[in-house]
Amino acid sequence: MTNTSDRMDARITDSTLIALGGLIGVVALLFVLITKFRWHVFIAMLVPILLFALVPGIDHAVFITAFETGFGGTVRSVAVVIVVGIVLAEGLKHTGAVERITIALIRRVGEKRMSLALTLSGWVIGIPIFSDVGYVILNPLVHSAAIRSEVNMATMSTGLIGAMQLTHAMVPPTPGPLAAVALLKADMGRVILWGCFVSIIASFFGWLYALAVGPRLPSPPSTEFIGQSFVEGGREVDLPTTFWAFAPILVPLLLIAAQSTATMMLPKGHIVNRAMLYLGWPVVALSIGVLIAYRNTKHDQAQARVSDWIENALRTSAMIIMVVGLGGALSQILRQTPAVDAIAKAMEATGLPAIFLPFVLGIVGNMITGSTTVGVITSASIVAPMMPALHLSPEATMLAASAGGIITKYVNSSYFWVCTSLTRMPLRSALISFGGVMIVNGVVSMAVIYILWSLQII
Repeated sequence: MTNTSDRMDARITDSTLIALGGLIGVVALLFVLITKFRWHVFIAMLVPILLFALVPGIDHAVFITAFETGFGGTVRSVAVVIVVGIVLAEGLKHTGAVERITIALIRRVGEKRMSLALTLSGWVIGIPIFSDVGYVILNPLVHSAAIRSEVNMATMSTGLIGAMQLTHAMVPPTPGPLAAVALLKADMGRVILWGCFVSIIASFFGWLYALAVGPRLPSPPSTEFIGQSFVEGGREVDLPTTFWAFAPILVPLLLIAAQSTATMMLPKGHIVNRAMLYLGWPVVALSIGVLIAYRNTKHDQAQARVSDWIENALRTSAMIIMVVGLGGALSQILRQTPAVDAIAKAMEATGLPAIFLPFVLGIVGNMITGSTTVGVITSASIVAPMMPALHLSPEATMLAASAGGIITKYVNSSYFWVCTSLTRMPLRSALISFGGVMIVNGVVSMAVIYILWSLQII
């Protein structure tokens, strides 16, 4: 009788043609189900994977074991981290930390460079918070800033919107990067370090794009949002201090990065290494961030923070965890087919640098689903089994997939419509400004990643 470990070593099929045909069929059907029939991404991913097993020549017993192993292993490694990360985002959203961070950066950078300050704010806020939620919170401040600075919304908001999406895609603890780290078994500390480095450079170019293109696009600010922010409503005293607004984000990132540094620089049994192994564990590091964020809550939020915020986080994370699990299942299935070697050899035959494969797959995944998170997960799922053959590091693969995952935001993206609606921008202006900045950010990010990879830094 064949046991589970034997099935994990066995091939689902020995036919390269069947394996490649099945992979192409999964991607094509996913595209049709989402774009034509508007299926939810979870069902749209599950059905093609299950149908893959019905292709003649597939060993069903091995397929089932691969599905369960990939799904269970991925969910086990990332589920709690995703939930805690979203609880942290809830705390930042409801305590006013997002506004305090933005106000602090505006005052530091200066009102004459308001669009740069907002771009930097978006870069910080995109690390823990979903991009569309972040923009909903900041929208009144953006309109107010545009009116005070006498510029239009394309100039004022484009850099912010692009930067927020960059860190959302590249820097944990948002779900896309977390999922990719789990699928690729990347070092999270290194991902945070290089994700921040790449995304801040790309954000600067996105800001330059806004300055160049924004003034040419009709997009007047609206007075209807004036007075809706804490500051304009005379409630700045209700916001946390600058230190306590930044701390829930920075402390977990520093702990996770410190764990990676300690692992590289200190002996395994060193007391600091042993301490950081626990404190830098993402579950603990993010939980500390949650405690700091909850320290900023007011008395009237005492009940909401232990009930409503947690329930919101669980609802939001459930779909993401299931999609991540399916990505892990697909990755394990591919790992046990000849498709991995065939694609790796085909990539080598083209003469193109291997680092562009996860980048292109990230673009395809994003364009199919309209979701950066799903785009990153899809790319990571497919490339994960191929990394040894392609000589790619997990960190380089993850960052390249993320760079592709932000190209491009257009009419099938909820983030695009949130930003277009709230900025009150005409559709043509939004396509040029928001769609354009995502292309600029993605291309610049990939250029930086390619340089780092060529120099064998990542």
